[in-house]
Amino acid sequence: MKATEFKLRARPYSDDEAKTLLGKVMDAETSDWHYNTHHKGYVDKLNEIEKELVTADPAKANGNYSQIGELKRRWTWNHSGNILHEVYWDNLGGDGDVARGVDMQAQIIKDFGSFDDWKTDFKATALAAKLSGWGLLVFDTLGSKQLKNVLVDEHHYGAVWGAIPLVACDVFEHAYYHKDGPKRAAYIDNFINGLHWGRINDRYTTYLVR
Repeated sequence: MKATEFKLRARPYSDDEAKTLLGKVMDAETSDWHYNTHHKGYVDKLNEIEKELVTADPAKANGNYSQIGELKRRWTWNHSGNILHEVYWDNLGGDGDVARGVDMQAQIIKDFGSFDDWKTDFKATALAAKLSGWGLLVFDTLGSKQLKNVLVDEHHYGAVWGAIPLVACDVFEHAYYHKDGPKRAAYIDNFINGLHWGRINDRYTTYLVR
């Protein structure tokens, strides 16, 4: 077995640019900590797990406790955390105008009825996640073939097989408490108003439009 090396993907703006571009969603300290400590931590641990899996003894695997079992579980946690944070940072830095993502706007209207109806459901989804979780807009490629708002606790409980995440709102408390305290609803509103629909549209067309 060969270890894969994962890299912390650069955000589509510098740390200095983030202070201005992300200001409506989070303060400068949160932007720094969230990316350079929390997100980076998932990548670092993912690489550590990859190396340990190379030497873990598969003959000792069992359903009670084994090194390989625990490594496999934490691989899922860290891998999902990395992917969702990549989407999270790509989502942000815009003015929230969905018209800048014409393909996404059309699909949202088709699947939700209107952009306002999507926002209402998305906000409720993100509010309903546990203290550690995500509100996600995904395209369900294997089931409904539609956009769906999905609640995911932690990074992976509730994830949908074959669904491509297009909008990812982190509602772990570290994402908003430093600025908004317990006002998760205000943070979600600011998140939606700070979405970069151009980049979201690019992700949609890259992965889903053939």
